[in-house]
Amino acid sequence: MVTKIREYSSAREIAETLDKEIADSKSALGEYLRRLDDIRKLAEKSKKVRDVVMKLAGKKNHNETPNEVTVGNLNIILDANPFHELTALENAVRSHQDRLITLQKVREALKWLDQLGDAEGMKYIVLENDGVPERILFKTA
Repeated sequence: MVTKIREYSSAREIAETLDKEIADSKSALGEYLRRLDDIRKLAEKSKKVRDVVMKLAGKKNHNETPNEVTVGNLNIILDANPFHELTALENAVRSHQDRLITLQKVREALKWLDQLGDAEGMKYIVLENDGVPERILFKTA
């Protein structure tokens, strides 16, 4: 997570930034969901082919991952297959869904900011984690 402190000159600016973050998150999530659907179909086809070949060869399904290497906290998949990509995309989709839900909840909680209007001389200092406001400091100039 990246933590930032951003300064806004109005409550409206905070709301607009949140609305933009929500729209961007929805767009990214939509793209990931399209990709997920495509790779899921490919992974299902790949599994069927693998199952048939394994059955014909008289082999049991091996779940070992000899093509996976861990370096520090990083997992590296060599010669990745559609299942590896599917898992990665599912994780990305879950992450985007969680972020979108959090953004929407924060935006809903800040509806009262819309009623503040422009308070002259007021600054809004916002502590954000990955673009999601966690704390707002009202500061008079």
